[in-house]
Amino acid sequence: MTGSVHRDDLPPTRAGAPLDTSPEQRLGEWDGDHLRDDAALPPLAEEAEPGIDPADLPDEDLIREMRSLHRTRLETLRHAADSALATHLRRTAELETEYLARYPGREVDPSRLREGA
Repeated sequence: MTGSVHRDDLPPTRAGAPLDTSPEQRLGEWDGDHLRDDAALPPLAEEAEPGIDPADLPDEDLIREMRSLHRTRLETLRHAADSALATHLRRTAELETEYLARYPGREVDPSRLREGA
């Protein structure tokens, strides 16, 4: 995996992140549906984060949760409300971070590497 490239000549996005950042890095921009009028709504109470803490999931459940999120990724990206996309991005990042913490020396399939990499 390559690191993020930061360029100072890019204009910042609404949340202040450069435009070349990944959706996961720009998660703060998806704080809810962009069509709703926040000024007309009362302040939101602290909401509980959906889902079980990934650290509490057995390996089998962690893999199942990641498969489910990856299976629904494109439909969520293309058609879900901003709040659903934000939840999807957050949960994916949580689960993948936990997976990498459990398997830092994960086995890489040499056939999936690019030549010269």
